[in-house]
Amino acid sequence: MSYEFWIGARYAGLARSRRKGGGGDRFVSFIAASSMVGIALGVAALIVVLSVMNGFQKEVRDRMLSVLPHIELYAPRMAPEEVLSQWKDIARLAEKNPEVKGAAPFVAGQGMIVRGETLSGVQIRGIDPKLDAAVSDVADQMVSGELTSLVPGSFSIVLGNFLAQTLGVGMGDTVLVLAPQGSISPAGFTPRMRQFTVTGLFSSGYYEFDASMAFINYEDAARVFRDSGQTGVRLRIADMQKAPLVASELRAVLPPYLQAQDWTQNNRTWFAAVQTEKRMMFLILALIVAVAAFNLLSSLVMAVKDKRSDIAILRTLGATPREVARIFLVQGSLIGVVGTLLGVGFGMLVAFNIGVIVPFIERMLGVQFLPQQIYFISELPSDPQMTDILIIAITSLVLSLLATLYPSWRASSLQPAEVLRHD
Repeated sequence: MSYEFWIGARYAGLARSRRKGGGGDRFVSFIAASSMVGIALGVAALIVVLSVMNGFQKEVRDRMLSVLPHIELYAPRMAPEEVLSQWKDIARLAEKNPEVKGAAPFVAGQGMIVRGETLSGVQIRGIDPKLDAAVSDVADQMVSGELTSLVPGSFSIVLGNFLAQTLGVGMGDTVLVLAPQGSISPAGFTPRMRQFTVTGLFSSGYYEFDASMAFINYEDAARVFRDSGQTGVRLRIADMQKAPLVASELRAVLPPYLQAQDWTQNNRTWFAAVQTEKRMMFLILALIVAVAAFNLLSSLVMAVKDKRSDIAILRTLGATPREVARIFLVQGSLIGVVGTLLGVGFGMLVAFNIGVIVPFIERMLGVQFLPQQIYFISELPSDPQMTDILIIAITSLVLSLLATLYPSWRASSLQPAEVLRHD
């Protein structure tokens, strides 16, 4: 071990001095330890916050995709009946791709639901209740009734539980569904309408769906939305992250009148907003690490000032300016490395055990951080990702290294004659 490393480690508080009564060493070690703790806390805070944001994103994404398909194949310029007559051929063609694990027909449209004087906009999905389990989890999310109650010709409807509360309806009640298309008569425009019976309620845990989505049989939907609506085949694939790639592969083999959209395209705005929020949060919290790095710079400048005599003696003993600079580079680098490692370790410990830590704090303080009535998520989710952790660690190390450059240069530029004359 070179003497520069040993002296730098001693100044950083990671090596002991043989000299008794080293008050100056204790002071330098104290300010080094404070800088180390600051870096560790900043790194840990970044890891925990980004892990929680990843957890929220994953939780919402999984709840959305429990209702939405991974990929939709549809023909925008064809009538619903024409597409539904050949949906099995489309499904067989899509299932030749090894990633496709399930297929089911659908008819989608937007309309209004009326109950008494209450009117609400709604997204209506026409599905085959026997095949829908292959592409969604709605059948497992039923809180009342069964999805199989959507029998063709019965004009039954399954509503989201919050939508049902808004309309004030329950099992067995009737609602009026209005399609945006209709007929024009001498009396004016008459929207197409149909009475449906509520035979089920579902809860996906995602408020937007539970408050604005309804399911009916796809044959009934084809009658209601015969002049409009989107009709095609819903697909579920083995790995949802490969949806853009699989959709691109399907476009190459499907007939030109069919279009393929994956879930990232259908929800592009939401995911873009989440990614922007995550980047901004990273920049904001990175300021904590930047403040800790500035604290490291200040502590090294103080250490240089406190060790002026030691530096002058080393220079008179033959140490070069580069060797003196290397001492303080070692000191700052060790503080940055140890602080970063401590922060990564503590941050990962909290991030991986946040499901235990948060409930303990809630019980101890008698509060609930995430009331289910407001957030619909009763537990704080966490999803630590190694990519984020590596970026945080590298950022911390780079800032720490940059903070050591000026103090090291200042130490190397001290003139021993001037220092010893004043001391």
